[in-house]
Amino acid sequence: MIKRLFTYIIVALVFAASAGAVILVYSVFQGPPEINLDENTVIYDQDGQILSVEHGVQNRFWVELDEMSPYIIDAFLAAEDEHFYDHYGFDIKRILGATYYNILAMDKRQGASTITQQYARNVFLTNQKTWKRKAQEALIALRLEIFQDKDEILEGYINTIYFGHGQYGIQAASQYYFDKDAEDLTLEESALLAAIPKGPSVYSPLVSYENAIDRQQWILERMHVTGKITETAMKRAKGKDLNLVAAASDQEPEIGKYFQDYAMKQASKLIGIDRQTLDSQGYQVYTTIDQEAQKQLEQTIQEELPEDSEELQIGAVTIDPQSGKIVAMQGGRNFDETPYNRVTQAERMTGSTFKTFLYYAALVYGFTPSTLVESRETSFTLENDTVYSPNNAGDFANRPVTLAQALAVSDNIYAIKTTYELGPENVVEAAEAFGLNAELESVPSIGIGTSYVSPYEMAKAYSVLANEGWSVNPYVIEKIVDRDGNIVYQHQPETPKRMLEENHAFVLTHMLTGMFDSRFSDYMSATGANVAHYLKEHQYAGKSGSTKYDSWMIGYSPEYTTAVWTGYDDHREIKKVQDLRVAKQVWAKYMNQIHQELPTLTFNAPTGVIGLHVDPISGDLEGPACEGETVLMYYIKGTQPKEACGR
Repeated sequence: MIKRLFTYIIVALVFAASAGAVILVYSVFQGPPEINLDENTVIYDQDGQILSVEHGVQNRFWVELDEMSPYIIDAFLAAEDEHFYDHYGFDIKRILGATYYNILAMDKRQGASTITQQYARNVFLTNQKTWKRKAQEALIALRLEIFQDKDEILEGYINTIYFGHGQYGIQAASQYYFDKDAEDLTLEESALLAAIPKGPSVYSPLVSYENAIDRQQWILERMHVTGKITETAMKRAKGKDLNLVAAASDQEPEIGKYFQDYAMKQASKLIGIDRQTLDSQGYQVYTTIDQEAQKQLEQTIQEELPEDSEELQIGAVTIDPQSGKIVAMQGGRNFDETPYNRVTQAERMTGSTFKTFLYYAALVYGFTPSTLVESRETSFTLENDTVYSPNNAGDFANRPVTLAQALAVSDNIYAIKTTYELGPENVVEAAEAFGLNAELESVPSIGIGTSYVSPYEMAKAYSVLANEGWSVNPYVIEKIVDRDGNIVYQHQPETPKRMLEENHAFVLTHMLTGMFDSRFSDYMSATGANVAHYLKEHQYAGKSGSTKYDSWMIGYSPEYTTAVWTGYDDHREIKKVQDLRVAKQVWAKYMNQIHQELPTLTFNAPTGVIGLHVDPISGDLEGPACEGETVLMYYIKGTQPKEACGR
């Protein structure tokens, strides 16, 4: 009998050893478990400062063990697995005790999971308390112990546990509850955070402060019992108040949401992944945004948009014409209410802002700033025999006016007559020379802006003028780095191409400064005279425009180009005078603000032009017979006026 019993024992031991060997060999051949966790993607501004953090379902930052406060490591070891560094993934004594209790209770109420087992469950399995899940957990834990060292397992565990309120991992939890990094956590803060994962719905201090403190106190005692802290440190920590804060992102309004959305869409295209993957796979996305410029843009818009016109929308974008960097973008009043980006997605009738392209064509075909065209009420017969009688925003001159004055006051009669003389097809060709990517109809009214173009495209086209006729390729992404530190995308600047003839480009730019010069005001006011007081310290060129449904202001300095559009999404008519003024007010105030700390620069005159003081009304050279003040105008050499006023 004893011999038979001994035989059974030997067989059982051999079977167990064989099974263990099989499991071990199986685990080795399976290799390390593949870990692919969500990790937050961070968006940076042009100075490398954090702009925002994007995440998928789980909000997680991965930090290395040496980037964590030693208190948090000790707190978790004391609370969850004091023998972690002494076992091979399983605490046999705890397992036997828990098994005995569960058999008596006929249930799986008590667990004995080590940190390794919890890590296996958190990453690869569910929290179901079944024997099958426990077996799977044991196998994965064994593979973890075989292929990772203890510090790697502990680091993974602390970075993957759930702390409630959508926060995964110690860094996200530390920022959420205490607005600090994990390496800066104090003893009492570490013990509180270590208390939460046992049951976030029970032990989160935002759910039950009392439960959280009770468990924190117990963890502090465990840290003392296991020799991690002294009794004095334990008592001191127990008596300290905890300064819980909301998540840092809740304290300060997030800026640049339209910019961020556009930038992340561009980043997705550049590296060929979907947006959800980009948000949750630990990328670092370096953008071109200037946070100060973006703040100024948003603040100015908030100040200038009328409160009683809640549905009036806005689209505004700023480009550095030298580099092509998009430094600020606001696609509407409120991203959370409507993420539709009116800068990049909306195509609106451009109004008189299109005259810039018309008058570039005029210069190419021989016009000068002094070229005279009769401005009086005129009817035009179109190809379909329809009679078209355009109006000005103000009066007609009822006399010949110069190109420089017509541009400054935005005379529509001058524009349409010029379009007829040049031919609409040549106006289209001129617009395309600016790089304008839009469907343009070759019709007589094109010169006064009946085509539909996005604010982004208009800003890009005007930037070519700001860049002295050289091409501009706007962009928002500087580089993208993956979670392993590999640069997966790096912006490569394109070699600029000559788009516009430099002399014509400069003469046009200088004429566009006239909208802010009241000396051009006569039968109508210079269109920018009412905002010129904001713009005295720097030189600006620009053009405003309006239709029944749209209001525009586009302009530039040597440093920045900004386009602003306002209107209603449903194309209703803009009837209030104050609503029509918003675009210009936003543009002028904002441009003044972002130029405050910049040196005063002027537009560079090429050697092929000459500057002369000229009467803006007659276009003649300065002389004693001039009736008003003369202004400095530039001409391509050989085309300047030869006679003074009255001769």
